[in-house]
Amino acid sequence: MIAQLTGTLRHLTTEKVVLEVGGVGYSISITPRTSAQLILGSVVTISTTLVVREDSLTLFGFLDAQDRDLYETLQTVTGIGPKVALAITGALTPDDLARAIAAEDIGAIEKVPGIGRKGAQRLILELKGKLVSDKSAPPVAQHSAVRDQLLAALTGLGFSAKESDSAINSTFSHLSEQGDDPSKYSVADLLKLTLQSGKR
Repeated sequence: MIAQLTGTLRHLTTEKVVLEVGGVGYSISITPRTSAQLILGSVVTISTTLVVREDSLTLFGFLDAQDRDLYETLQTVTGIGPKVALAITGALTPDDLARAIAAEDIGAIEKVPGIGRKGAQRLILELKGKLVSDKSAPPVAQHSAVRDQLLAALTGLGFSAKESDSAINSTFSHLSEQGDDPSKYSVADLLKLTLQSGKR
């Protein structure tokens, strides 16, 4: 396995680089996000993974080992091949994907080219609890604080804790399905939406 290469960038496009290492040029597939951070002629270290097929050997490269590890994890999901996994890592950072899966945010995942609703649901099902990121802690904590305030408001209005929790889950899921981030809403707006959903 070729896990890392350090060399000079001899060719650069949005989808591929040629990295010269010891006089040998390695063709490496990358994402546009990675390409935007590279400079032709510079010396860089690229974390790589080698995908072996019957008719080809393809190197995929990332500037961060965490991105490379995510790429390899994505390919363990049913129906996710090298190209789709690369599209996911190009569209979402490891932290973004970890948050989306933890929140079961189907809308955020299905925006990735090549991933439909069923693909997003499969990703969430198979990777739930497997992706952990320290950077995802603050948003999760914020989510928890908002949830606590909503729970207090609803129970204060006479709803049971169970009813309140169910209504909050429904509101968060509805917003996520629409591609909206619940954390962008005020507690008052979320309360209004939760009460409205209860009437539907």
